[in-house]
Amino acid sequence: MNIEPQHGFPAPGTNSFKEWLADQHHNVRRAVSEGSRIWTHRDYFKQHPDIAIQLLGSLKDDDHEYVRKSAGNALRDVSRFHKELVQAELETWDTSKKNIAYTYTLASKFLQK
Repeated sequence: MNIEPQHGFPAPGTNSFKEWLADQHHNVRRAVSEGSRIWTHRDYFKQHPDIAIQLLGSLKDDDHEYVRKSAGNALRDVSRFHKELVQAELETWDTSKKNIAYTYTLASKFLQK
C-alpha cells in the first residue's frame, strides 16, 4: 500500500489502519473498513478518497466473509461519489478467486447500472 506522508507526517489514522490490516483478528481488520468510510466526517479521507479506496481494496481477499462484505459495501457506497476511482480499483482485481469475486460483486453494484 502506498500511503505517502503529508509534509513529513503520516496521514491521520493511516498508520493505525495499516497496522490493523495485518492484525490476526478479523474484527480489527473490519475496523479499517468501517473507520475509513469517507462519508463520515473524516476530512483526510474526504480529500483523499483514493487512499480510502486502497485501504478498502486491500481487504478484498480477507479470510473472513464478514470483513469482505464490509469492504465491498463500503466501496459500493464510495462509488456513488467516486465512480471512476472505484472502477479503476476493481479493474485490478483477479475475480477468478472466489473471495475476490464476492467482494467485487458487492463493490460494483452501483457501477453496473
